[in-house]
Amino acid sequence: MAKLKSTLPNMLLSLMLISSCAAGILAAVNKQTAAPIAAAKAVALENAIKAVVPEFDNSPLTDKYSAVTSDGDSLIIYPATKGGEAVGAAVESFSMNGFSGEIRVIVGFDTEGNIFNYSVLQHAETPGLGSKMQEWFRTEKDNRSVIGRSLSGGNLSVTKDGGQIDAITASTITSRAFLQTINRAYSAYRATDATTGAIKEGGKNE
Repeated sequence: MAKLKSTLPNMLLSLMLISSCAAGILAAVNKQTAAPIAAAKAVALENAIKAVVPEFDNSPLTDKYSAVTSDGDSLIIYPATKGGEAVGAAVESFSMNGFSGEIRVIVGFDTEGNIFNYSVLQHAETPGLGSKMQEWFRTEKDNRSVIGRSLSGGNLSVTKDGGQIDAITASTITSRAFLQTINRAYSAYRATDATTGAIKEGGKNE
C-alpha cells in the first residue's frame, strides 16, 4: 500500500479516523461499565437508607416518590414500611451552600417526624474541618446531635445564629449548609404520607 503523503487533507483524514476509533472504544467501555456502576450506586443508596430509618421489609427504592420543599425544589423520598405499616422514611436532600459547594445528605425520619439518623452522601468540604459533619451531628456531646430532634417547632440552626445546634469548630459555613439539608428534607417529608406519597389532609409545603 502506498504511503499517504503528509498533506493537510491526509492529516485531517487520519485524525478523524483515530478520533472515530477512540470514540467507538470509549462508547463500548461505557456501555459495558454503565450497568455495574448503576448497580453499585443502587446498593450504596440502599445501604444508606437502611442506616437512617427503622427496620423495614419493603423496597424503598421501588416505592420512592418526589415531594416539593418549602423553597420549591423537588426531593426524593424513600418510604420505609414493615408489615404494610409505615415506620418512617429517608429523604435525599442537598445544599449548594457548603464551604466547597454541594453537600448531599440522606436524612431518616420516624413516623412522628423526628430525625432517626442521617448519612452524608457527597461533599467536598475541608478534611478535618467540614468533613467532620459525618459524625459531628450525631455526637452526644454539648448540643451537637440532631438525632431524635423534632422540627415541628421550626428549622434547626447553629447557636451562632440563635439556634439549637453547636456548629463544627471553625466550620460554621459547612454546619449551616448541613442543617439546611436537614430542614429541606423535613419540609418535603412533613406534608406527605410516608406510605403513599400523597399530600396529608390539611398539609402543604409552606
